Amino acid sequence: MNLPYLFSKNTGAILLDMNPDRRMAENVRNAIEDRGDKVVDLHVWRVGPGHMSAVVSVATGEPQRDSRFYHAVLEHFKGLSHVTVEVQPSHAAA
Repeated sequence: MNLPYLFSKNTGAILLDMNPDRRMAENVRNAIEDRGDKVVDLHVWRVGPGHMSAVVSVATGEPQRDSRFYHAVLEHFKGLSHVTVEVQPSHAAA
């Protein structure tokens, strides 16, 4: 067995910031954009078995919507264990 090969094969996707579950990213995007906001940047990746992390940048025209609002929107996603949300005010997003 070639240990360096196995290591690089198993960690390559992580090191390249590849999204192991495109459905999760699509669902996160839809959950936010279905409320009239715009996802400006989105990264979803695996952080452990059955656990994923997301970093989301959202543009919104709703001044009352802060990161807590989007955390509440995304809390029902099973397996999404860590979420970071950046909110950018935007009059064009509403």
